Amino acid sequence: MTDMFSVATESAGGVGVVVLAGEVDIYTAPRFKEAMLELLDAGVGKLVVDLSAVTFIDSTALGVLIGGLRRVHDAGGVMALVVATPAVQRVLTITGLDRVFSVHDTRDAALAALA
Repeated sequence: MTDMFSVATESAGGVGVVVLAGEVDIYTAPRFKEAMLELLDAGVGKLVVDLSAVTFIDSTALGVLIGGLRRVHDAGGVMALVVATPAVQRVLTITGLDRVFSVHDTRDAALAALA
């Protein structure tokens, strides 16, 4: 298990942000999922997942992202990702998820896309 992982959340005005850093994998994905679900359960309709400080993402974390997207869409909301590292961008491209998610280079761009 990695000790580099961190997760933080912010919310204001119906917009939630989950900020991740480090490696998001089978060991850390449950903490990511819990943080995201807490925001969604609190009524956030617009969600940004900031992956700009993520150095590695595995299939478990991708599953959490997909589950979050489904839940947001089922509630009539929208979701965007912030991706700034080549490693995460490559995984999204290889899996085709770059066409499923709204992907942005910065948090400001992601928030603007949800407006």
